[in-house]
Amino acid sequence: MELNELSKLAHKTAVEKGFYDRKRPVIELVALAITELAEAIEADRKDNWENFKEEIADTYIRLGDMCAYFGINIEDEIIKKMEFNKTRPKKHGKKY
Repeated sequence: MELNELSKLAHKTAVEKGFYDRKRPVIELVALAITELAEAIEADRKDNWENFKEEIADTYIRLGDMCAYFGINIEDEIIKKMEFNKTRPKKHGKKY
């Protein structure tokens, strides 16, 4: 399954589970994705690799849901960004 299809499926599930009974602001959806990454860090701190993988998956699900909600063709956006990144200097000219 491709990323755009996964995004649509993630959003469909979120709608079915009541997460879109009102308009969702960008900041709220981004914060939910950040929360999943924070949970991945906590799983790593506990040496829980299975939970770490689950939280990374949750992050992708949240991002896919958000992309479908806002009509973002994430496959095109990733390709464009990767092409742009090829033109950038080492570490994008920064220390790290």
